[in-house]
Amino acid sequence: MGKLTVRALRAVLVVVLAGTVFVQALMLWALISGNDPEDGSLPLTPLRVLTILGIGTAQVAMVCVWRLVTMVRRGTVFSHAAFRYVDAIIGSIVAAALVWFAVTALNAPGQRDDPGVTLIMGGVGLAILGVALIVLVLRTLLAQAVARDVEAAEMQAELDEVI
Repeated sequence: MGKLTVRALRAVLVVVLAGTVFVQALMLWALISGNDPEDGSLPLTPLRVLTILGIGTAQVAMVCVWRLVTMVRRGTVFSHAAFRYVDAIIGSIVAAALVWFAVTALNAPGQRDDPGVTLIMGGVGLAILGVALIVLVLRTLLAQAVARDVEAAEMQAELDEVI
């Protein structure tokens, strides 16, 4: 991974992370202050809480991506230490899907006249779970690469003994 790519990715992560923290702070302020009265059309307090949690799942994933990029730059990504970050990313994606399903369930009573919206939202939740499965497949590829790296190191050690 080139230096420009790493810098660009880190710049994007910093901007998005700062933006999400700002949005979370605004949502938390709206919850605490009670300045935005509900008009009864949507249960805003649970939606705000779910939004704060959903943003938190994205933040966890961004921090883990940052750590993995750091490992790539150091050349240590093909190690067992990388698995905890990949596992955390998978967990945050699954948590995001669960938060989305909660939003869908909260929104469903208001969609009795048009249940297609609820079905579409459920489909989006399934798509989010699909992303978790894709990352799980990538984790398996990482495991294979780590195993091959260990095997290559053992073969190199044997070759050094022979020579």
